[in-house]
Amino acid sequence: MDEYVGLPRDHSQSYHTFMHENLFSQADFDTDNCHLPDGSCVDPAQAGVDYEQKIAAAGGIDLQLLGIGTDGHIAFNEPGSSLASRTRLKALTEQTRSDNARFFESIDEVPRLAITMGIGSILDTQRIVLLANGAGKADAVQALVEGPVTAQVPASALQLHPHVTILLDEAAATKLSRIDYYRHVETLQRQLETKKVSDTFL
Repeated sequence: MDEYVGLPRDHSQSYHTFMHENLFSQADFDTDNCHLPDGSCVDPAQAGVDYEQKIAAAGGIDLQLLGIGTDGHIAFNEPGSSLASRTRLKALTEQTRSDNARFFESIDEVPRLAITMGIGSILDTQRIVLLANGAGKADAVQALVEGPVTAQVPASALQLHPHVTILLDEAAATKLSRIDYYRHVETLQRQLETKKVSDTFL
C-alpha cells in the first residue's frame, strides 16, 4: 500500500523488505505478481500514477489488509487527506515519524515522504480487513467505528464501505462506547452463520 521515499528497496526498514520477509517469502508467490510503490524512483509523483495504472490493469483489488495509526491514518493517508485521494506522494506527520522511529536508529533517519495508496483507492477494494491491537490504538479505533466520517480521521472513511471487517484485541476496543452491543451483534451473526437462529428472529 505504501513505501517510504528515499529508501532503497533492500533497506531493512523499506516496505519492500518487510513484505518479502514477512509474506512473499513465506508462501508460493510469483514475484512477478508482487507490486509495491517504488519509493526509490526518480519521480515519486509519477510512481503514484503508475501504481494506480497497475491496479486498474489487474482489475482492481479483491482484498485489502489494513492497520491503523494512532492518529487514525490508514496506509500513509495522514489526517486531512482527501477521502477521494488516489495513490500519491504524501508528507508524513511528526506523529507518524515519531511512532515509526522505534524501527530506525533515530527519528532523524525516518523519511519525511512516502508514496501511499489513497483513501479513494482503498474504498474501491472489494473487501477490507483492518487489524488493531493495544491500548495505544483505542482512541483511533473509537474514532474509526463511532466517530463522524471526517478527513481528520482518515480511517473513518471505512464507514462508507459495505464490506469491512475489524479485528481487535480487548485493549484496542476499550474506548468503544457500544462494546456490549457489538458483542451482541457478533453473537447473533455467528448464530446466523451456523443456522442456530430460529425463524422467529428473521
